[in-house]
Amino acid sequence: MPLRTLSNFILLPELNLLSIRVFKNKQGFYRCEKVSGFEVCPRCATPSNTIYDHREVEVKDAPIRGKSVYLKIKKRRFFCKKCKNPFTEPVPGIKKGKRCTDRFERELLHACENYQSLSRVRKVFKCSTAYVYKALYHQLELKRRMNLYPWPKTIGIDEHKFKRNKQLSIAEFASIIVDYNNKRVMELVEGKTAAGLANDLAYIPERGNVKNVVLDLCDPFKKFVTEFFPNAQITADKFHVLRLLHPAINRERKNITGDRRSLPGRKLLLRNGKKIDWSRKHLLNDWLKQYPVLNEIYHYKEALHALYRIRGHNRASRALTALTNRMAHSAIKEIKTLRRTLIKWKTQILNYFKFGITNGRTEGYNNKCKLVKKNAYGYKSFKNYRLRVLSACR
Repeated sequence: MPLRTLSNFILLPELNLLSIRVFKNKQGFYRCEKVSGFEVCPRCATPSNTIYDHREVEVKDAPIRGKSVYLKIKKRRFFCKKCKNPFTEPVPGIKKGKRCTDRFERELLHACENYQSLSRVRKVFKCSTAYVYKALYHQLELKRRMNLYPWPKTIGIDEHKFKRNKQLSIAEFASIIVDYNNKRVMELVEGKTAAGLANDLAYIPERGNVKNVVLDLCDPFKKFVTEFFPNAQITADKFHVLRLLHPAINRERKNITGDRRSLPGRKLLLRNGKKIDWSRKHLLNDWLKQYPVLNEIYHYKEALHALYRIRGHNRASRALTALTNRMAHSAIKEIKTLRRTLIKWKTQILNYFKFGITNGRTEGYNNKCKLVKKNAYGYKSFKNYRLRVLSACR
């Protein structure tokens, strides 16, 4: 009875333990055989019990308490009388042609996700570097397929830099699709073009489920959502709208004070005026009166903050129309550009006051993607990078 319990713990199903040999170099060999009355021919699915030969194979199993485990399985060779072909009996938990068990690869995946480096995984599991990479990404692909499901109601889209193409001297981007309902990354796509996104995401079913999409002010993403999701409404991210004038403020400030990053007023100019105490705000307004161009740009930046403090879609719509009308009288180039952007994205900006969603969750996962890339010191293969991100952000 104790031996049978031990064999159930160590061995795979349908295997019977024959003997055990443990060596000083922390290696254990478990000799076993499969117990079954008959086997089914893999070619014609005919049951057969005609045994004409035996062969022994050695398979690596998951380590136990830091000791390597090898299963020496005595396999039977059967002969199928219907198709006149021999075949070797299969063992559950070992794929055809493999020299390791499925649970060995699962343990390897767990170690790769938790150990500090893959070189340590290679030493502990006593296998080659090539095999570690091969088994790791095979298991990550299996995990990805197990987590497939249709489109949710709300998603977020954003992009981040994947790597720099040295030959063309351009940056290559990756687009991340975040499922807001299940709080996980749904997919990672190479590039950020509308055609590329539509092609790579076509395999996910029921795109009509998507009702809300939140994204930054990116024209390719807007085009993709409009064409790909027939029932979706786009919401422009609040953070990206509020920072539209930040580059203009920084450029104008540098023209006045130079590139002094330690200047106290540098951060005050970019902060929400409602969050600045009265004394500092009074000094900032007095200083801005000396520079009319910077003062006007700062005024419209504060007007955007005031817009997002409004409650209600209709009131926000009237306030945005009044704001763009005031901008029409400005002679500053940056204000004219901002006005065109606000008019172009008016519907998407106002959708924030209907649904109240932002791209904050997507930005958080974007940071996690960058951390995955940093821990690996960069990736050459986008396929491997995608599997790593989907595993880390599930």
